[in-house]
Amino acid sequence: MEYRKLKPFPKDFLWGGSSSAYQCEGAWDEDGKLPSVQDCKPIEEGNSDWKVCSDHYHRFKEDIALMAEMGFKEFRLSIPWTRIIPDGDGKINPKGVSHYHEVIDECLKYGIKPIITLYHFDLPQALQDKYNGWASRQCIDDFVRYCEVCFKEYGNKVEYFLTINEQNMMTMYNMGEHKDDKERFQANHHMIVAMAKATIRCHMLCKAKIAPAPNISCVYPATSAPLDNLAAADYDQFRNRLYLDPIIFGEYPEALCEYFRQRGCMPEITDEDREAMKAAHPDFIAFNYYGAATVKYVSIEDGEKAKEAAKKAGANREEFMIGMQTEPGMAVSVSNPLQETTSYNMGIDPVGLRLTLRQLWERYRLPLLITENGCGVVDKLTKDGKVHDDYRIDYLRKHIIACKEAITDGVQLFGYSPWSAFDLVSTHQGITKRYGFIYVNRDEHDLKDLKRIKKDSFFWFKKVIASNGEDLD
Repeated sequence: MEYRKLKPFPKDFLWGGSSSAYQCEGAWDEDGKLPSVQDCKPIEEGNSDWKVCSDHYHRFKEDIALMAEMGFKEFRLSIPWTRIIPDGDGKINPKGVSHYHEVIDECLKYGIKPIITLYHFDLPQALQDKYNGWASRQCIDDFVRYCEVCFKEYGNKVEYFLTINEQNMMTMYNMGEHKDDKERFQANHHMIVAMAKATIRCHMLCKAKIAPAPNISCVYPATSAPLDNLAAADYDQFRNRLYLDPIIFGEYPEALCEYFRQRGCMPEITDEDREAMKAAHPDFIAFNYYGAATVKYVSIEDGEKAKEAAKKAGANREEFMIGMQTEPGMAVSVSNPLQETTSYNMGIDPVGLRLTLRQLWERYRLPLLITENGCGVVDKLTKDGKVHDDYRIDYLRKHIIACKEAITDGVQLFGYSPWSAFDLVSTHQGITKRYGFIYVNRDEHDLKDLKRIKKDSFFWFKKVIASNGEDLD
């Protein structure tokens, strides 16, 4: 629908930005912290490691002051499990606990609400070694214990907690971390139960609100063919609803359950699991959005061939990616020639954001918070020390307008937190792929002076926040 006039953003709308600890903090082995699985992952050729990143661990006061200058109402950050309980299931680390009190207090000093992600890809390596991480039910209890520490320590200061970031990306695309699909979806189920139990404990231990934080996008059919439309509906269950229905409704999508059963990968679900899932009741939905998905139907036979080809792909990245994004007898993800992309081939689709917001609101009827949405590109620092990132401003402007359109549609959206507040090390493309409003002066292997430099988008977003989304010029 096209409206003659759009509704304004709510007066208390939360404008801010996002980060994750392993991508920005550095100090990977300081103050009692032990390695996470991210610290131990092989570094992709040419990229930086995560030992220093943006050095936010030591410079958080400077960074938060810059966010305050922009007018941030909130800052989404993550707490690493390995700083609070370094080995995942042992003693609590007082230095780690104390550090995040300092970070939270620094945010509150400027009137910035900290939104805390409890898990952002950084499982303690000790638990991966000890019992294969999320593949074991023991990980549920250990995660809930870690969350309880955070609720007790920070729950009287923090209004919003997020449980697990992009659980669906971990389940869908981390091929090789589990020996087969049965183990992969069992690990995913353990994450769902862990989130449910953590949500219950949050409501018992503090007054904070809590939500899941998957990566969600609408799904387009590649063509008008009936089978492609069915594939889009099925893929929506696999990509989106698998990670929200169980934690919100307490049940898995029915058709997807039958698909899992016939493929021999339906997770084992206990009565205790079902009880926790039914009792969880998240307060809102946080989600990350980077463009819509597009799929076409693929038969079981052709899908299996694509999966096998991916295992043997070697250096053939395209063949590997096709196999990763194929579900035999359901759908294969394809590029959309009608969708714009960034230089890193990420989608630029504000209409898809509006549609995603509509679909989430109309299905779940829970308030929504956008926790990631951003333009990752190579930024250039000029000789006079400036970054002219008009492309980022244009990207964010279009998506903010889409948010306003969704609010006019009736969606209850209460915050927009672009990725990222300042430059950090991207999971796959290192520091070269930048998202922030604030430039961090380093490259992949030369730390330089790590100076913070305000990009053009810094001053633009400051104006957007001051006008509560009205001034987008």
